[in-house]
Formats: sequence, structure tokens, C-alpha cells
Amino acid sequence: MSRSCERLQEFHDQISTDLKRTVKFWVENSHDLEKDGFFNCLGKDGKVYDTTKNTWLQGRQIWTYSTLIRHVPEVFGTEKDKILDFVEKSAKFLIYKVKDRETNRCPFSTTPTGLAIKYQRSIYTEIFFTMAMIELYSVTNNDLYKEEGLKMLDKIIYWTQEDDTELGRTVLPGTTPIQTLAVPMVVLSLGLLPLPEDRMTKYREIEEKCVKDIMKHIQRNGKVILENVSPDGTELPGSIGRLMNPGHAIECGWFLLEYAKKSGNSELKQIALDKFIMGAFESGWDAKHQGLFYFLDVDGWSPTQLEWDMKLWWPHTEALIAFLMAYDQTQDKKYLDLFEKVFDYCYQHFVDKENGEWFGYLNRQGDVTHTFKGGPWKGCFHVPRCLMMCQLILKKLLKKETDT
Repeated sequence: MSRSCERLQEFHDQISTDLKRTVKFWVENSHDLEKDGFFNCLGKDGKVYDTTKNTWLQGRQIWTYSTLIRHVPEVFGTEKDKILDFVEKSAKFLIYKVKDRETNRCPFSTTPTGLAIKYQRSIYTEIFFTMAMIELYSVTNNDLYKEEGLKMLDKIIYWTQEDDTELGRTVLPGTTPIQTLAVPMVVLSLGLLPLPEDRMTKYREIEEKCVKDIMKHIQRNGKVILENVSPDGTELPGSIGRLMNPGHAIECGWFLLEYAKKSGNSELKQIALDKFIMGAFESGWDAKHQGLFYFLDVDGWSPTQLEWDMKLWWPHTEALIAFLMAYDQTQDKKYLDLFEKVFDYCYQHFVDKENGEWFGYLNRQGDVTHTFKGGPWKGCFHVPRCLMMCQLILKKLLKKETDT
């Protein structure tokens, strides 16, 4: 076996072991067997420390389990059918107890029984509801999930492309119109779902609009990706206009890579590689302590976010996906080297081999600051998605190596 093949095999084996360990953590600790749905707030060892249910994370966990069942069902072992049954119960918990049947809106957080506690004036809970339903339909063929997912998808298109009044945002006299990178990138990502063919054809126009909006975030003569711009694509004044989120740009980069591959757009592929993945990584990597900064100011001012210099789990999972995907699509070894760099940092600092899953929050020096494994923003999503995608890409690369 060549050294190149050995290297890929080592990554594959570690990631496969980690994926099983991570899935086991969530299966053993997060299921609300009494009321359905998932407990999101889990301590280091998996104990539930808060029974509030966060709808982002409910939808994300349904999507994650459904995707794992579709692509790597072996991670659930002999429990696969039992897990799928619980996923369906949890989807119905979202449909019948969490979602407002009149407005089609989903609260951000609920009681354990699904009673609304708080709403956000954004589309993200609905985005993850859609992801959950469409992915679950793909493994069950139950039309209920298809209908629920497509109905919500139509609402998201309406809110983002026509009128967002129903989201409840107040427009004040001094309000500056803002386009955040998050909106077009997550709407674009819905096109990566296994949508029905007729809906996929209809969605292509939305994808193209999202790509155009994403391109507006390339600023300063193509040197930076800004998190917020004006709707017409000009830079905004002040701290909000200078804000960079390297992890977001990198995640958007692999979304663009997937879309470029699907649409055969080689120019977009190069932009994704050069601007969104490499550019954001080079700006965001901490040369002194390693790891990716959470926020940066493009002009070098201190970001106003208190957590700006912390190292969070999800920018690193997105970098792992992006670099391995880039290597798979280009065979340029610089991307594999950067994958290894991020991989080494993650397995030295985030991974908890004893209890499973990853810690989510480190200080700049790489020490764990928050010991919980699940919280209001961290659930069963970024880590298992990353590990699953990387395992599948590595398996494909290894096959290619052994076939040549």
C-alpha cells in the first residue's frame, strides 16, 4: 500500500470510529421516549441538564438520522429499524405539536411537550424543518413528510424571495437594509436535498438567484468574504459591514462546490475554491495558537463579539468537509495537507474519545471552556454530518487508489 493510500486509510479508520462513537452518544442520551423528540442539552457524559427543546436541533437531528440511514445505516447496527421508528415519531412531534398549523411557523424553543417558548424573526427553524421532512421522506416514502417538507419549502421561498412580513421583523426609521450570507447559502443548500424531480427543476431558478446573492459577499477586489452586505451588494458602514465569519464562508464554499458540480459550472467551482474556502481559511486561521477564529474585522479592529477569538467546533467540521471535497474534485494535494492540519487540531482539542461526541467551545489557546456536548446551538448535526461526509469521500478516494 502506498503512503498516500495509507494516509487516506488512517483518516478513514479514525473518522469511522468517531462517527460510531458520536452516533452512540446521541442515541443513548438524547431520545425523549416519553414525549418524543430529542433532548438537546446534554452534559459531558450525556446527562440531560435542561429539558427545553430547541427546534433548530430537533429538525437537524431528524435530518441527521435520516441521512445516516440512507448512506451509512451500519452505524446504527441492529437498531436501525427501531431508530427509524423513533425518528418518525419525532417528525410527527414537530408536525403536530411544534409547528403552528395556521402560520406554518416553528418556534425557536419549546417545552418538552412542544409548547412554544420563543420565536425568532428568521427562517432557520423552518429551514431545518424542511430538511428533516424531505430527508425522512427519502427513507420512508411516506407522503406526509413530502407534503410537509414541500409546503414549508414554498413558504421559505415566499419569505425570502417575495415578502418577509410574516416573520415579524420591525422596520424602524434608521434600519439599514442588510443581506446576511446565511440566508442565500441555507436556501441554496435546500437544493442539495433529495427533492422530487419536478420540484428540483422548479428550484433551479431559486438556486441561481441564491448564487448571485452569495457572490455579492465577495468584497475588497475579491480578497474577502463579508458576512453582511447591502441588498445591492455594496459594503456596509461600521462594524457590521466589516465582519467576517471564516467558518461560514468555508461552509458556503462547499455548498458552492456541490452546486457547481451539479450544474457543471467550472467558473463557480474555482471561485468556491479560491475565495470562499482558501481565502477564508487563510484569513481565519490563527497562526499563533492554531484553529479558526470565530469572527474577524476586515480592517483589523477588535471585533465587538466577545467570543470573536474562540475556537468553535462547527467552523472546523466545515473546513474538514471543504478541504476533503476540494481534494476529491481537484486531486491537488495542498487540500489534503490542509485537511490533515485541521484534522490534527480537531482530534487534539475537540474530540472526547472517552464519552463520545466533541466539545464545542475552546478558548483561543485551545482549552475547553464549556464542557457540555449539547446546548441551545449545538446538537446532533455538524459533527455527525462532517464525519459521515468525510467517511464517504475517503471511501471513494480509497477505492480510486486501489483501482489504479
